[in-house]
Amino acid sequence: MSRIGLKTIKVPDGVTVTKEGNNITVKGPKGELTRYFDPKIKFEQKDGEINFSRSNENDKALHGTERANLASMIKGVVDGYKKTLKLIGVGYRAQAQGNKITLNVGYSHPVVLTAPEGVNVKTPSATDVEIEGISKENVGQFAAEVRAVRPPEPYKGKGIRYTDEYVRRKEGKTGK
Repeated sequence: MSRIGLKTIKVPDGVTVTKEGNNITVKGPKGELTRYFDPKIKFEQKDGEINFSRSNENDKALHGTERANLASMIKGVVDGYKKTLKLIGVGYRAQAQGNKITLNVGYSHPVVLTAPEGVNVKTPSATDVEIEGISKENVGQFAAEVRAVRPPEPYKGKGIRYTDEYVRRKEGKTGK
């Protein structure tokens, strides 16, 4: 039994959830998100609460996934999502200009990445990058793309990492 799929979602004040066919649209103070939901999962909304139900026991995983996706959409239009990355290494720096970020992370050339629509990039300092937006999926995906430019390595700890990420350090070679 999907325990997550059975939980009800409370719709906060100022948020409207509408269904058109298989697309569910969530509008809130920070913006609007639309997503396709599988027709195997039934959507019911009444008295400011949303419930999901499934008709077939084979759809347990889908049941929980669809409920979690809608809960993430509601949280995104109310509070938004934010990922913070830290650049660690001598001479490593980042600079944001509009929706583009330029990374100087030890390559012979600067790496320029363009943020998807609805995602904002800020650099409060030369070694910190903040990625914000209302879509959890887009914010997380772009943060992963930025981190993949120079993932942290275990010997010196250099690279781009999330601020709450722990990198296990390894001991280097010992010569005889």
